[in-house]
Amino acid sequence: MRLFLASYQFGAFADRLASLVAGPGAVAVIPNAMDGWPDWRTAAVATDTRLLDQHGYSPSVVDLRDFVDDAAGLEARLREFPLVWVRGGNTFVLRAQFARSGADSVLPRLLREDALAYAGYSAGACVLSPDLHGIELADDPNEVFPATRREPQWDGLGLIDRPMVVHLDSPTDPDGACGRMRDRLVAEGVEHYALTDADVLVVDGERTELLRG
Repeated sequence: MRLFLASYQFGAFADRLASLVAGPGAVAVIPNAMDGWPDWRTAAVATDTRLLDQHGYSPSVVDLRDFVDDAAGLEARLREFPLVWVRGGNTFVLRAQFARSGADSVLPRLLREDALAYAGYSAGACVLSPDLHGIELADDPNEVFPATRREPQWDGLGLIDRPMVVHLDSPTDPDGACGRMRDRLVAEGVEHYALTDADVLVVDGERTELLRG
């Protein structure tokens, strides 16, 4: 399994992602964490595709809304890519869209086969946690139903062994919500990964590295 999980975009380690996939190539961009914010979605997707292009990747948007109740179709589409890039937004909305499309079963299967690598930042990283409790301090679960007609789910995909807290001490957390999430986990004695916007968590087979930027 190959995972590149960042607080914000590449963090300080764009070269580490390139090495994880043997160099830049085709990448499926999954933008669905933004589905609750339609006014900002188009610009956000354009920002990420432009960023990936600047780093030598060839991005193609794969919209999970096109694969509702079609996990087989989604799996066939994702098998065309050596890498998926799952951007930030609302973690609960992203989790719901994973469930609607079957991505919550398809992606773990492809990752365990090592058919592709997974790069995700912010919500795209947090959704791989064992559960999503605490994230409501930063992401509003009430945005899920208007965007997906589903209720919020509190289980993550469980592809990492502990919760992830992102945007610590960073401009992308101006009201300190992520700091409060970290404080709650510390008070409850819950082990977690704590990332600033420069940091990256890399899983490569049996090896897990927390890279500090």
